[in-house]
Amino acid sequence: MLAAAPAAAETTALITNDGVITGLLLAILGLVFYTQSSQHPALQKFYKFVPALLLCYFLPSLLNTFNIVNGNTAAISDITMDYLLPACMVLLTLSLDLKAVIGLGSKALILFLTGTLGIVIGGPIALLLVATIFPEMLGGAGPDAVWRGMTTVAGSWIGGGANQAAMKEVYEVGGDIFSAMVTVDIIVANLWMAVLLYMAANSKRIDARTGADTSAIDAIKAKVEAYQAEHVRNPTLRDLILILAVGFGVAGLAHLLADWIAPAIGTHLPYLSRFSLDSLFFWIIVLATAGGIGLSFTRARTLEAAGASKIGSVFVYILVASIGLHMDITAIVDSPKYFLIGAIWMLIHAGLMLLVAKLLKAPVFYMAVGSQANVGGAASAPVVASAFHPSLAPVGVLLAVMGYALGTYMAYLAGQILRVVGS
Repeated sequence: MLAAAPAAAETTALITNDGVITGLLLAILGLVFYTQSSQHPALQKFYKFVPALLLCYFLPSLLNTFNIVNGNTAAISDITMDYLLPACMVLLTLSLDLKAVIGLGSKALILFLTGTLGIVIGGPIALLLVATIFPEMLGGAGPDAVWRGMTTVAGSWIGGGANQAAMKEVYEVGGDIFSAMVTVDIIVANLWMAVLLYMAANSKRIDARTGADTSAIDAIKAKVEAYQAEHVRNPTLRDLILILAVGFGVAGLAHLLADWIAPAIGTHLPYLSRFSLDSLFFWIIVLATAGGIGLSFTRARTLEAAGASKIGSVFVYILVASIGLHMDITAIVDSPKYFLIGAIWMLIHAGLMLLVAKLLKAPVFYMAVGSQANVGGAASAPVVASAFHPSLAPVGVLLAVMGYALGTYMAYLAGQILRVVGS
């Protein structure tokens, strides 16, 4: 499994120039997106079964696995964590529209929050169940404790890659367990996404069988199409500069405040350290997220029409690629018990979602997008939404933004529960 390389081995990688490494990662992202949009039948068939997000993790991992690049020493990881991550949290929550979310109907929100609850409680339950077979998975306190690694999965499955990275830093997750859990995250989440896409293709039959009222879906389609026609515009240079100014400006303010808050808690409220509240990175992410949510109630949210969330998503994909650079693709083969945890965890989430959807007689669209907004975030929730109808893709983004807004906080809560269960 992937671990921090000894100092003597750090220079054995074929490529050590950080400029070259950055170029390679961006070239990989470009290749994935270019081929994904290709009309070539073979590529279309390939991407029907292999999600682009999986490749964004997997291809960079090959650079590390075959010792082309040493992911543990590459500077791009520090850059993405310290600067791009807080900025993307701002830009992805900037478009939060509580009125629009409420307008989707209570069933959509209930199912979305049910999905979040399933992730929060599913992890500890899965850990306890698997521990009956592998008792050594409990009682760990070091950086490679199983519960620590699971906090990163909680972050990913509630919000996305940004929240996953945040939990890795907040809970000081070790390289070995993080490598294994990233692989679990990718495999399990994408298997579930495949199930959701299948349900989307058969949504009419499923809704007819459950007796769901789909009239609200038609209303949403009309509303979304009207909003797009009225607000979306091509970004000008001024728009792009303002988007970056807001994203990095709020992130800079978060850094400034965190530099004061974290040490103050460590000095004056040391008992809060056990909850990681003296973590500098925790406060940077929390404050950046809060700043984005606060700005969503101001005129700054109009920057979304110029593509604020798209730029935020670019940052996320760079972050995803840099995380993949730390991944060892053989980790799951070495530790199948971690995959068992992930599978049970997702089954709890999925089972809870399906149960509540059936009780509410909610359209399968709400269940599928609500689930993917949690598990996949803004990167894949629009894909699932557009599988129902292209005009519904922004609905996936809207719910995914809720996931980003809640991800840091709810993943942190899940981490505290996992700490109690697994320590």
